[in-house]
Amino acid sequence: MQLFSWRHVFAACPAAIFVAWLATAAAPAVDRVVFRHGETEREVIGRVEVKAEDGGLLLLSRDGSLWTVEPQQIVEHKTDDAPFEPLDKDELAQSVLAELPRGFDVHTTANYVICHNTSKAYAQWCGALFEKLHRAFLNFWSRKGLELHDPKMPLVAIVFADKDSYTRYVQSELGDAAAPMIGYYSLRTNRIALYDLTGTAGKAAGDRLSEAQINSMLSKPQAERTVATVIHEATHQISFNCGLQTRYADNPLWLSEGLAMYFETPDLSSDKGWRTLGGINRVRLADLRRYLPGRKGDSLSTLLTDDKRLANTQTSADAYAESWALTYFLIKQRDKQFVQYLKTLSGKGQLIWDNPGQRLEEFQKAFGELEKLDKEFVRDVGKLR
Repeated sequence: MQLFSWRHVFAACPAAIFVAWLATAAAPAVDRVVFRHGETEREVIGRVEVKAEDGGLLLLSRDGSLWTVEPQQIVEHKTDDAPFEPLDKDELAQSVLAELPRGFDVHTTANYVICHNTSKAYAQWCGALFEKLHRAFLNFWSRKGLELHDPKMPLVAIVFADKDSYTRYVQSELGDAAAPMIGYYSLRTNRIALYDLTGTAGKAAGDRLSEAQINSMLSKPQAERTVATVIHEATHQISFNCGLQTRYADNPLWLSEGLAMYFETPDLSSDKGWRTLGGINRVRLADLRRYLPGRKGDSLSTLLTDDKRLANTQTSADAYAESWALTYFLIKQRDKQFVQYLKTLSGKGQLIWDNPGQRLEEFQKAFGELEKLDKEFVRDVGKLR
């Protein structure tokens, strides 16, 4: 599971780049920006999402990646009259394949481009799983009165044949944090990375599993947590591409992770729907039960106002459990208020961070006085079985 704050994606950039950003209307034109990237120069064709007072840019490329560019890095910036268009599936597949080692193939679905060097059957299984989750996710929020949209560009998943090659790939962005993770969604590239969970990718072609066999293997109880992790990361990707959340905006980590945990319980038994949506997350509930007896009075406040408890490995298990429970409680008991809260957060500007007081004020505006809500929350989740 994700055990660190997504703000780490900015850690390599000087703090000055995040000062005094001005939100700009999404321009219809194409921006061509050449900038210094390490020891080389890079050209990105895309759309400026945000421009700073000092000339710095947040740039969305045609492949869906976001680039933060400081003014002193910019070599050339031109704007064309042609409208901005994301890469189509074929163009995107070729772009991703060019970055990967030899031996990768492509499987596409209605909304996904899956680049893989594992079996075709496993790539197809992943595609079917992602599409089923995508349909269930949009239908769930539609029934709640929140109309989302299909992704505006194809969603990329990179599926490696084994954990070692996957880990080497994600280490470039995560460093040592990559080692224990079995799936990862990158806010910067907008891609999921994962690996073949069956452990059979290296076998001879005749020994490889069919989609039905893969589904049967990964439906077993002992595989539930690994599959849940893949779904968790896919939920992040859907949330940031269907209008629920905005990349590089102030998305409280408790909410992002709470939503992913709410949807993560796998449902591999039916092709007709995701029947387990909204079910109790047994792993998180067990963690919550261990946490509640010693829970501090300011626990909810510290969870809401910053991301430290979730980012700290010493406190993350308790914080993740409480994030899931709070999300579960609000959806079950305050669904209309929760939807309105999500709508408010979805309108946040990119690269503008709220302070703890603003986060708390916004939450209480949606759900009422915190102390009263906290008592009801603890009482209700304490009854979950």
